[in-house]
Amino acid sequence: MSEKKKISIMVPCYNEEENVVPLSEAVIATLEKDLPEYDYEILFIDNCSKDKTREKLILLCSRNKKIKAIFNTKNFGQFNSPYYGLCQTTGDCTICLCADFQDPIDMIPKFVHEWENGYKIVCGIKTSSKENKIMYFLRGVYYKTIKKMSEVEQIEQFTGFGLYDKSFIQVLRDLKDPTPFLRGIVAELGPERKEIPYEQQERRAGKTSNNWYRLYDAAMLSFTSYTKIGLRLATFIGFGLSAVSVVIAIVYFILKLLHWNDFPAGMTPILLGVFVIGSMQLFFIGLLGEYIMNMNARLMNRPLVIEQERINFDEDEK
Repeated sequence: MSEKKKISIMVPCYNEEENVVPLSEAVIATLEKDLPEYDYEILFIDNCSKDKTREKLILLCSRNKKIKAIFNTKNFGQFNSPYYGLCQTTGDCTICLCADFQDPIDMIPKFVHEWENGYKIVCGIKTSSKENKIMYFLRGVYYKTIKKMSEVEQIEQFTGFGLYDKSFIQVLRDLKDPTPFLRGIVAELGPERKEIPYEQQERRAGKTSNNWYRLYDAAMLSFTSYTKIGLRLATFIGFGLSAVSVVIAIVYFILKLLHWNDFPAGMTPILLGVFVIGSMQLFFIGLLGEYIMNMNARLMNRPLVIEQERINFDEDEK
């Protein structure tokens, strides 16, 4: 009798004490009902929660050896921890799932069905959302903007929710990127994929850890990793403003020579020039700084996370 294929469910979490237990129960119920021919593991990676999430995970792991947990020593951010969790799974395929029930659990059988049809990556694509309408709109604008600016194909309304074959998980392990942006990596390095539309659900319980700063951080990481347009704009606009400044200076100089006593230049043009050019310089210096920070993080090559503890892993899985 052939060995069962294993499905890994990877769930990143931070302050999800109200969700981890019902989520694990819902996932197991779905797997046992719709996919009984498969073995499974559920891996929770906790990004240093401040509530009772870890206590709940320890209890879950003690009751079911197929539930695993990794506890990080601190919060390593919204990109590193999930990426690291994917790399620690051992299944024939891995499904990345949010802990807050916004990713529909009933999509798991659909993902596996398409995987069995030969797709190495199956992506969940949001067609609508029950989240804040303003946030959904802004995310849509962001996705379209990055897609148009990027030289690499980008996937609109893809949050990382989906299935990844073990061959692609090995690609993630070998990549050794200290600042990974999974959505960009899937689009850039992933094989042919299947996209399945879904409606994003409301958060079941708890408070989201996403805020404007985290969204800005995500936008800047994708922008500086997959676009050159910021630096190109700085070059073109700088050249254009310099050309305009030279033309204006020549015109003012000629007019002053022709009408020495009747043409007082005054301070207004000077002040306008200083403020306009100064503000453009500050903007592009800040943008250049974003690129440099991205490069600096990669050059330092620090580990994705530092583990404090892992539970229900065999010795050869460390």
